[in-house]
Amino acid sequence: MGANVQKNKIDVKKIDRIIKGYDKSEESLLAILQDFQRAFQYVPEEGMKRLSRAMGVPESKIYAMGTFYKALSLKPRGKHTCKVCMGTACHLKGAGQILETIERELKVKRNSTTEDGLFTVESVNCVGACAMAPVVVVDESYAGHVRQSKVMDILDKYK
Repeated sequence: MGANVQKNKIDVKKIDRIIKGYDKSEESLLAILQDFQRAFQYVPEEGMKRLSRAMGVPESKIYAMGTFYKALSLKPRGKHTCKVCMGTACHLKGAGQILETIERELKVKRNSTTEDGLFTVESVNCVGACAMAPVVVVDESYAGHVRQSKVMDILDKYK
């Protein structure tokens, strides 16, 4: 996990502003957690505690939501998310080696965040772009027909 990301203090005023922007109903919980994710790049524990108190909902229910939805993370994430497709087409065209190159160059293991908090690297089952295999997705930008020699060119755009 990124050391710099962990050192940052969570802005409880920002948490409270997000919560106050919604009705006090259980229907608002997921939207609030999504807003936490956007604001902090993860759902902070303090946010879940304050949300529990504000909505009168057990922390366990909020935690369950935070772990159930793949779009939410309870660990600090990088400013940018780098996903390497490991679907059949991508795998057959060298996605494993591309992922290894990313891990080596960024000094990070898959499904974790760089020390500087800039990238979270993930391997995913499929991104639905098989014709472009192998595919790397950084944030919402797709790079197709990726070669190991081009990996750092792709990532350097986000540094």
